[in-house]
Amino acid sequence: MLNRLSHPGAPSSGICVGAVQRDNMPTAKQLADIGYKTFSTSMMLLTVYGGYLCSARAYRYFQRRSSQRQAAEEQKTSGVL
Repeated sequence: MLNRLSHPGAPSSGICVGAVQRDNMPTAKQLADIGYKTFSTSMMLLTVYGGYLCSARAYRYFQRRSSQRQAAEEQKTSGVL
């Protein structure tokens, strides 16, 4: 009885030591899926990072504007006295 994994010249003992396993090799579809998921994940991370940078910049802008308004008010009130 021949084992399916055995080589054509292998003995028919049912034990196959040097069988070629093709199960470990990904198919073209699996490679495409891995590439798509990797690309999608990197784009998602870039989007999240871009949102963080944008919100940090907006926060600094509004903080600076608030401190400038406060400084202008203090200057007006100190000039009146």
